[in-house]
Amino acid sequence: MPRRLPEKTKNAPRKPRRYGSHSRFRSSRPFFQMAPVKENQELEVVIDDIGSRGDGIARIQNYLIFVPRSKIGERVKVRILTVREKFAVAEKIA
Repeated sequence: MPRRLPEKTKNAPRKPRRYGSHSRFRSSRPFFQMAPVKENQELEVVIDDIGSRGDGIARIQNYLIFVPRSKIGERVKVRILTVREKFAVAEKIA
């Protein structure tokens, strides 16, 4: 049997719902920091991991840089092609 509400709360005025602004989840710092790399920047990085698609992964200040056709432990010179919030994609340069 369903639970019944007390009589005094049945017709009580309700606060309007506020969509999209939950103050308890908001923090004072920004959600993401600026990327430590820029497009067309040339860097020398060390590949320290392999991604799920087979690309090499280098890290600069915990920022991921994906480098296609590279192996773990390889030191490569790269040019940044695209920069996103959490990662960048680079290409090898000779």
